[in-house]
Amino acid sequence: MATATKLKLHTMLGNYPNTKALKSGAIRSDLVDFDFAEVKVANNLFKQVVRDAKYDVAELAIVTYLQAKAYGKPYVLVPAVVVSRGQHHTIAYNADRSPLKPSDLNGKRVGVRAYTVTTGTWVRGILASDYGVDINKVEWITFEDPHVAEYHDPAIVKRAPDGKELVQMLLDGEVAAGIVGDKLPDPKLKYLIPDADAAAQKWAERHHGVPINHMLVVREELSRSRPDVVKDIFRQLHESKLAAGLPDGGALDPYRFGVEACRPILEIIIDFCHRQMLIPRRVSVDELFDDTTRGLGAAR
Repeated sequence: MATATKLKLHTMLGNYPNTKALKSGAIRSDLVDFDFAEVKVANNLFKQVVRDAKYDVAELAIVTYLQAKAYGKPYVLVPAVVVSRGQHHTIAYNADRSPLKPSDLNGKRVGVRAYTVTTGTWVRGILASDYGVDINKVEWITFEDPHVAEYHDPAIVKRAPDGKELVQMLLDGEVAAGIVGDKLPDPKLKYLIPDADAAAQKWAERHHGVPINHMLVVREELSRSRPDVVKDIFRQLHESKLAAGLPDGGALDPYRFGVEACRPILEIIIDFCHRQMLIPRRVSVDELFDDTTRGLGAAR
């Protein structure tokens, strides 16, 4: 129902094809005006979400959200995927130094930006479940703090010395492999998992979904007091996805909307987080949502 005065929401949302129409104003609302924060790389602002509760609406890495939920941060998950991708290509090694396969990682050092990053969590879980890696026998070398300040890394995590950088440590042989992200940052580096894209495709087919990186969150109070607004935000983001010409629905849709569509992949990442000591207990998917957000997309 339209109101006389639109609600202005301080919002942090990255720049992607599926958010372009929403952020440009091409998708309209009678209920909401968005005050978008300037953002080049969304994950640089995740600490502002979970430490300062700075935004009414935000994109947030799913592992960061699961930790935020565990520590009582005032946000509720919206069943709308913002960023999603295969993960097998994100871990690399220096082929010039020596051959390496995933099962060789036991007893070695592996670099990752932070132990809690979502990509790292996915990669560790995949290595453990599919490639015979005991992640508790790997020393994980990190360079940044967790987004959620209350969380403390387990003993298998060590901080790199000040001034060290992941790529250079890889090139110098100080770590055997590194979770480097979406693109290989140096031509000497090679994918650790052979045929990474094909392996990711098979993983998605087997698990009925693409690994989720980022989803949408809203303030709990907003969801309680203005369910109409939250429903409208969900609608607008979905319409923005459609405006980008992206496929909508199906087992391998990267940008899923609705709890049931997201459930298979959320169950896996919750399990990975619990096994990796990132959350204190294995929560259910339904606990991540409230009475407002749980029903979003149910009729789609």
